Amino acid sequence: MAYDFDLYVIGAGSGGVRSARFAAGFGAKVAVAESRYLGGTCVNVGCVPKKLLVYGAHFAEDFEQSAGFGWTLGEADFDWATLIANKDLEINRLNGIYRNLLVNSGVTLHEGHAKLIDPHQVEINGQRYTAKHILIATGGWPQIPDIPGREHAISSNEAFFLKELPKRILVVGGGYIAVEFAGIFHGLGADTKLLYRGELFLRGFDGAVRKHLQEELTKRGLDLQFNADIERIEKQADGSLKVTLKDGRELATDCVFYATGRRPMLDNLGLENTGVKLDKRGFIEVDEQYQSAEPSILAIGDVIGRVQLTPVALAEGMAVARRLFKPEQYRPVDYNMIPTAVFSLPNIGTVGLTEEQAREAGHKVQIFESRFRPMKLTLTECQERTLMKLVVDADTDKVLGCHMVGPDAGEIVQGLAIALKAGATKRDFDETIGVHPTAAEEFVTMRTPVAG
Repeated sequence: MAYDFDLYVIGAGSGGVRSARFAAGFGAKVAVAESRYLGGTCVNVGCVPKKLLVYGAHFAEDFEQSAGFGWTLGEADFDWATLIANKDLEINRLNGIYRNLLVNSGVTLHEGHAKLIDPHQVEINGQRYTAKHILIATGGWPQIPDIPGREHAISSNEAFFLKELPKRILVVGGGYIAVEFAGIFHGLGADTKLLYRGELFLRGFDGAVRKHLQEELTKRGLDLQFNADIERIEKQADGSLKVTLKDGRELATDCVFYATGRRPMLDNLGLENTGVKLDKRGFIEVDEQYQSAEPSILAIGDVIGRVQLTPVALAEGMAVARRLFKPEQYRPVDYNMIPTAVFSLPNIGTVGLTEEQAREAGHKVQIFESRFRPMKLTLTECQERTLMKLVVDADTDKVLGCHMVGPDAGEIVQGLAIALKAGATKRDFDETIGVHPTAAEEFVTMRTPVAG
């Protein structure tokens, strides 16, 4: 059968665009459908605008610390509307870049909501198209729990478009989105509380990292409330919100921001017209080659619920394009040693196993840790401390994990991720000459294990 397209991609986020562009470059006839915004979550309501807001929030510290270096500044004044307007300009620019990337690659762009009619047919804007392969890359969507008054809460989608900075805000959640936004709002001057129903945020991260960040955020005056969960939200006559917790406490705030998880975006996608199966969490079930239970339909990125990170979706999109249209270049995605950062203030950078994971996996471990006040802060009143940690296999000397809390942690750990991916040992670290004076050199000067 002759198809209209070799590959039809639903979703123009990072993974979908990467797969479409490279498939077209390999000679395939490709179309992409997008109903919302080019670039997906990351570019529009995720990592890119969030990082811009993190930069904005950090200036408060820079102004304060500059006095130790001889600077005298007038009273700083922050304008939320200016930051959001400039952020919007940058996102619009990136939307244009994504459009050009697709069109210049020879990809056909369909703007509208695509729905599966059968395993090889898609309907969009009243038109039907056939495709040999269909790739679902529709990403995820924030979830707000079904509690009384949930309509008064916002998610990360709305946070980027608030008309003004709330005077008081409750951020609910214990993952990286909650921690990052709590830091953003606190840094920009809002009275911020972070509520999490568990004992300590950032479950899955190294224990030392979690505790260190808790200490640093508390030092900065961020109100952390653990073992706290919301029962209901009520809007008051003056427009403020009354939040009742499950322990009976009441909190007054102007905004409740939920960051308690994301669901796969499968609304009205027509999966029922195909043999695609979902797993128990509601994500699309795929094999190692991203093929669903319906052979012609593949899925990548957040919608399959594996590692929900933009660079991972990019790698998956590339793998699909190569396997289908350039098999001699195909290689599977390696999910080991994936580095990641949390743009909290201070930042977290991490790659490899946590201490807890290493012990659980049966490794005999040596732990190397360093905590110090960064050089930049020695002329200031700021008492922030940096944490660096290496998890080493005591038998093989191989470095299993690398963790950091401190300025530019993500930038530093990216380079170390290459070393860990290549199988670096602690001896390799020890024999590497440091760049002086930097914080990063601490990773190659830690000599004495703190635990084994």
